[in-house]
Amino acid sequence: MLFHVEMTVQLPHDMSAERAAALKAEEKEMSQRLQRDGVWRHLWRIAGQYANVSIFDVDSPAHLHDVLSQLPLFPFMRIEVRALCRHASSIRDDDR
Repeated sequence: MLFHVEMTVQLPHDMSAERAAALKAEEKEMSQRLQRDGVWRHLWRIAGQYANVSIFDVDSPAHLHDVLSQLPLFPFMRIEVRALCRHASSIRDDDR
């Protein structure tokens, strides 16, 4: 199942720079692993914001929830999720 996920990160103002850097490094490592595994299919930054738009390819909404809730920055994110399906007018043979 494909999902459009928009994540906006809001770190606390009183978080230490060291803690923020460690969380960001953990997040990068995990996101790159999920991309290599084909779960996090696309990742785009939203210009001018600490936010991204991503496409996830997971087995179910519960699977997506499990993936997102394991992200190191999850406690500091506002997340919007939209389920996707193929459009009848698409000229592509697949969803990649």
